[in-house]
Amino acid sequence: MQVPVIDISPLVARSSGRDDVARQIGAACRLHGFFYIVGHGVDPALRTRLESLSRVFFAQSEDDKMLLRMALGGKAWRGYFAAGNELTSNRPDWKEGLYLGSELGPADARVRAGIPLHGPNLFPALSGFRETVLAYLDALTSVAHRLMEGIALSLDLSADYFAARYTTDPLILFRIFNYPSRPAPEDMEVLWGVGEHTDYGLLTILAQDDVGGLQIKTTEGWIDASPVPDSFVCNIGDMLDRITGGRYRSTPHRVMLNHSGRDRLSLPFFFDPNFDAMVRPIEGLPGAPDDSAARWDRANVHAFSGTYGDYLLGKIAKVFPELRSSVNLDNAGMAGSTSAGAIG
Repeated sequence: MQVPVIDISPLVARSSGRDDVARQIGAACRLHGFFYIVGHGVDPALRTRLESLSRVFFAQSEDDKMLLRMALGGKAWRGYFAAGNELTSNRPDWKEGLYLGSELGPADARVRAGIPLHGPNLFPALSGFRETVLAYLDALTSVAHRLMEGIALSLDLSADYFAARYTTDPLILFRIFNYPSRPAPEDMEVLWGVGEHTDYGLLTILAQDDVGGLQIKTTEGWIDASPVPDSFVCNIGDMLDRITGGRYRSTPHRVMLNHSGRDRLSLPFFFDPNFDAMVRPIEGLPGAPDDSAARWDRANVHAFSGTYGDYLLGKIAKVFPELRSSVNLDNAGMAGSTSAGAIG
């Protein structure tokens, strides 16, 4: 039950061999929905620079970090949250983080319309931070497009299947998480760095440092997704589960509490359908079974009706209860379950 390592350089170059890469990705998606990628073409120096700047940010005082608190991000849902302030299944996760995404200015039509999760980022006043984040988002967006082409080919679809329907203008969300090595306060009921959850969209591309702690739930039990040098960990989300009629499952995962003696850095990048996209099963597929009884949140992603934005808002409204009313998410979507899932 090891997580496979896949060299995706033929996908990146769109060269011969990409059909073989697609077969490897398809096998990984059927097995447990996780795989490492190498040969991705992302400049190691860019990633190193982002990790270094992120550690500088998290090393600041809590007061300085709270100058970027999420309450100031409004409907864009951007900014900083302190350790213990994000929930999974109504329990606090022991991590702090900075929420980011596509940088959209006030002239953007979606920002003018007040669509949630669209808007400007709250960047730390650290030299090079903004430029590094935006360059990193561009690099991973390109990789994600190539990976989705590989996933399409693995399903015997045209390479542009997802781009044509969902990701010409994808929803890009990005998180920088720090898992403190210090213990949580005694009065805080903390069991995990992040509790068991699935991701909500199409594809997650995760950069993790060498501390480790990510675990994947398989039919044989929980297994470690240990760090692999110069790799990213990829996993599929609920919407790809829905689109494929359950053939490719969004797999539960979690992060253990950090007892390493040094902080753990994690950078999940979420490549999701357009906010307004109606996410439907692939044409001609038989109906997917109701697997809600086996899911961590008891939700049936195949029964959902609405846009991806509806699904996502119904979930995140439960992750940060204190922000829910302030950004008018009380009645957002129809997909909210009785449990909330950590975004990443």
